[in-house]
Amino acid sequence: MEKMQRHFSTILDLLNIKLFRLLLFLILGSILFLSMYSNVKPEKLDLTLFSVADKTIRSPITVEDKGNTERARQEAVNQVQDVYIVKKEYAQNQVDLVTSIFDSVTEVNNEIKAELKERADQDMDIEAAVIPIEERIVRVKEKLTEEVTKVISDPAFAAMLQARPEDLAIAKDMTLTAVNNVMSRRIPADEVENGKKRVEEELRYTSLNSSLRSAIIELGRFAIIQNEFYDPKATEELRQQAIDNVEPVKILEGQIIVEEGQLISRDVYQQLELAGLLNSDQSLKPFAGLAMFIFIILSALYFLFDEMGKTEKVQRQLLIFSLIFVLSIMIMKLVSLFSDQEFSEIGYVFPAAMGAMLIKILIDERLAVFQTIITGICGSIMFNQGITGTLNVTVAIYIIASGLAGILYLRQQNQRSKILQAGMFVSVINLFVIVALVLLRNSQYTSLETGFYFMLAFLSGISSAVLTIGLLPFFEAGFGVLTAMKLIELSSPNHPLLRKILTEAPGTYHHSVMVANLAESACEAVGANGLLARVGCYYHDIGKTKRPQFFIENQMNIDNPHDKLPPVTSKNIIIAHAADGSEMLRKHKMPKEIVDIAEQHHGTTLLKFFYHKAKQSGSDVKEADFRYPGPKAQTKEIAIIGIADSVEAAVRSMSRPTHDQIESLVRNIIADRLQDGQLNDCDITLKELQIVGDSFCETLKGIFHSRIEYPEMTKQKVKQA
Repeated sequence: MEKMQRHFSTILDLLNIKLFRLLLFLILGSILFLSMYSNVKPEKLDLTLFSVADKTIRSPITVEDKGNTERARQEAVNQVQDVYIVKKEYAQNQVDLVTSIFDSVTEVNNEIKAELKERADQDMDIEAAVIPIEERIVRVKEKLTEEVTKVISDPAFAAMLQARPEDLAIAKDMTLTAVNNVMSRRIPADEVENGKKRVEEELRYTSLNSSLRSAIIELGRFAIIQNEFYDPKATEELRQQAIDNVEPVKILEGQIIVEEGQLISRDVYQQLELAGLLNSDQSLKPFAGLAMFIFIILSALYFLFDEMGKTEKVQRQLLIFSLIFVLSIMIMKLVSLFSDQEFSEIGYVFPAAMGAMLIKILIDERLAVFQTIITGICGSIMFNQGITGTLNVTVAIYIIASGLAGILYLRQQNQRSKILQAGMFVSVINLFVIVALVLLRNSQYTSLETGFYFMLAFLSGISSAVLTIGLLPFFEAGFGVLTAMKLIELSSPNHPLLRKILTEAPGTYHHSVMVANLAESACEAVGANGLLARVGCYYHDIGKTKRPQFFIENQMNIDNPHDKLPPVTSKNIIIAHAADGSEMLRKHKMPKEIVDIAEQHHGTTLLKFFYHKAKQSGSDVKEADFRYPGPKAQTKEIAIIGIADSVEAAVRSMSRPTHDQIESLVRNIIADRLQDGQLNDCDITLKELQIVGDSFCETLKGIFHSRIEYPEMTKQKVKQA
């Protein structure tokens, strides 16, 4: 194990060098590329036109079939009928035209009557003044347009001019009615003659004399014209609407292009070409896309760790993250090898929460979420159902949901036994995700298939927990990682070292518990690891068990042995407990963080009591000889524990401390540590020291609050006096 630790330290030192860190990311990228190479490699098809397919071929992408789309649109345009509109105003126009003709005839007749009357009044020869019919016809034509006069014959005008007024009125009404009835219907260009015949039929059987009847028939036929016309604009709008309604013909991702044994026709051959299956041996696009995808992932990972710094802890976390991620990818690749078209959902059995839970326990939640997301994306490529270059979004959602479920369950759980419960929780979430995906896709599965998927989901959660439990000790021991779960185990009173303190140095045990209470609350107040501080406090004075009677908290009903010893000897005994404690902890294979707390919690502070005692004895002493060997506190947790240790001992020596006395004492001890340079090697700030002091005061005030003095206590004090 020690040899392994030395190799591990060497690797961590190398990762501090930028070149070796980039080399690690290059190795990660190569592993990712090789693991997904076969999933994006275009399928090579040796196909020719009119050959027979030797297997079923599916499209790897979704692509529009522009040729079929254009043909479908042309068919839709061809089915659109030309748009014709009826101009209803034409009916009224023709009625008005017929009316104007009759009115013109009536006006001419009235004019002639007026002229005859005028001549009669002048005793002129009326017979000589009779106006011939030809002149009357001329007068009527003068009142009408050339278009009318060219079409209506003179006999027709003559019949109307010679008709009696009442007959002319009847003829007018009948003609207008017939024209209006016929013109109210659609009359396309090829139906105009039929319209004229209809109006003729309506006027043929009237009681009028034959000449007038012939005249109104001629007039009616003249009035019937085309009223339905082609509308190019409306027709074009309908055609465009038909084009817009045609959905593009697409070859969908995963769609079967040709079945096994099917003849490859021109249409099928064109679809294979559109899907990129005929020139796959020359295409580098999928590999370029995969390389870019991996570059994005690794760039995000690089900057994420670079932001965290280049401490030994960060390098350890980077190495652990890389190993867990590679392990997850390898397991995923192994599972994907068993997937095919008939067993396409094998990805559900992948222990997706394993990597997430390991990283959550060993590092932190943020990196666990990042690993879950990129694992899900990689899973969408690997579990592509045998269709190269496609993405299985369903599996990606499943993996991400499974990983997040494990992270969320372990968020507040620090016992190792909770990992198996987390696996059960992940299994339940997996089942819900599968049901949701099935309902979303509106898929039809048999009860056997559904049961099979549920079994895979259950196995995924349980295997994630089992692998996490099995791999966690390897990472904890191999990489010296101190997890929250490990700390909980170390805090158990049944631990041999804690039992040793409790039985051999009970005063020290009580002191350690009090210091733990102070340090934990202060660490949590400044964002440090409160649990580490508590557990470290339990062991920080383990060295005192070697000579427990030489420490005042264990001197119950015995004389103080230091009263009989020279100051130098007492100094050596007291100082030795830090080195003795760290040695005992190393012997019991305790985590390095706990060992550091025992070794550094006194830093290089001065044993003031024995130093001044030695000076008073008249001997020539050096201050450096009465200081702890150190090193000084390297972390916030150790610095806070060291201050808490001094504060607890000092407050305990006071008989009835008041709140003001406690606060003054805490501030003086912090100031003394600061002035003595004991906090120079850790990253604690003055603001955080202020918060630490406030936390100590609050905790101590709760412990040393004022109590009611009962009568029995008063009597006892009187007797003692």
